[in-house]
Amino acid sequence: MKLFIMRHGEAGRHAQDDQRELTDVGRQQVARVAAQLAESDSRPELIWCSPLVRARQTAAIVAERLNCPVKEKLFITPDDDPARCLDALLASTASPLLLVSHMPLVGVLTSLLTDGHRRGAAFMTAQAVLLSMPIVGPGCADLKNQFFP
Repeated sequence: MKLFIMRHGEAGRHAQDDQRELTDVGRQQVARVAAQLAESDSRPELIWCSPLVRARQTAAIVAERLNCPVKEKLFITPDDDPARCLDALLASTASPLLLVSHMPLVGVLTSLLTDGHRRGAAFMTAQAVLLSMPIVGPGCADLKNQFFP
């Protein structure tokens, strides 16, 4: 399986965290990474995104550039347990798949898949990584590429 993991673009302030929207800078960041993903050897065929506004907006920008569908997943919000995501990945047949979410989940999921621990990897806003896994599980992924805004 090939899995892209992406953090949403820069978001502004809002009294309710789940309503924060991308800033103009955030939209530009996402567009730059989407262009890189479009040129990648492994283009996503499906996007999973968090239901939070900034992740949905990020996914929409990428989906438009890549011409692929988006499905919201309730289990990939900032503080969700990455084990729930692993279970869903095991059941998924989509590959390459792009997951658009938030810190700390994107960092924890990346380190869990690559190193087998939950310490968390650092992610800039709009950054994406490409992982390749012969099987989905802790420590089973290799980091193949990184995409920066």
